[in-house]
Amino acid sequence: MRKTHRPRHRADVGHVNPVLARLLEWSVVIVIALSLSMVIRTFFFQAFWIPSSSMEDTLQIGDNVAASPLVPLVSGVERGDVVVFQDDLGWLPPYVEKTGFRGFVQDALVFVGLRPASGDQHLVKRVIGVGGDRVTCCEEDGLIRVNGTALNEPYVKGPSSAQVAFDVTVPDGYLWVMGDNRGNSADSRAHPGREFVSESSVVGKVVWVTWPFSHWGNPTDHSPFTSVPEVEK
Repeated sequence: MRKTHRPRHRADVGHVNPVLARLLEWSVVIVIALSLSMVIRTFFFQAFWIPSSSMEDTLQIGDNVAASPLVPLVSGVERGDVVVFQDDLGWLPPYVEKTGFRGFVQDALVFVGLRPASGDQHLVKRVIGVGGDRVTCCEEDGLIRVNGTALNEPYVKGPSSAQVAFDVTVPDGYLWVMGDNRGNSADSRAHPGREFVSESSVVGKVVWVTWPFSHWGNPTDHSPFTSVPEVEK
């Protein structure tokens, strides 16, 4: 009696190792998540945390904020905006690069947007003057003036100007910025010769305080500037 031989098939053709399949699946998920994170950070929102008291009481130490790079691109930077900008002028001490595993993990979390970036290389201030504006301080009332109009600034902590005298005209394409905590803010007033921030250095406009919940809100306030006349360019 002849034996019937079953055809020998290639071993496990079409069979994928479940471990490799799971690794492939997770790799695809991670790539998609990183791509989405990059798109969100580039065009919509980037998270930062506030390391100093220079913007009190509007922004507190430890607050997390969302900054949008899209808003300045669409509508430009306006007086009263709170902006995050790159420290291209050397206002901050030299940045010390974090090393070791903890530094790697922190940088990775910031990169994917799971942790807000610190203020190590960025600053957060309020825009007081834009290109062409003449910004002066101070007359007897102690108020800052933009193009001759006195500003009543409800967000300022302490003396409105901390009585630092200045008289500047902002070059086109640049900004004059100040902290809301005028007595404790090393802003444009503190850096003669390096006082004007380039609009190209602006990373984004702060559109919301995201954490803690008790500080939720938009720090922008254009109301003090509604009567400021525009300058002819």
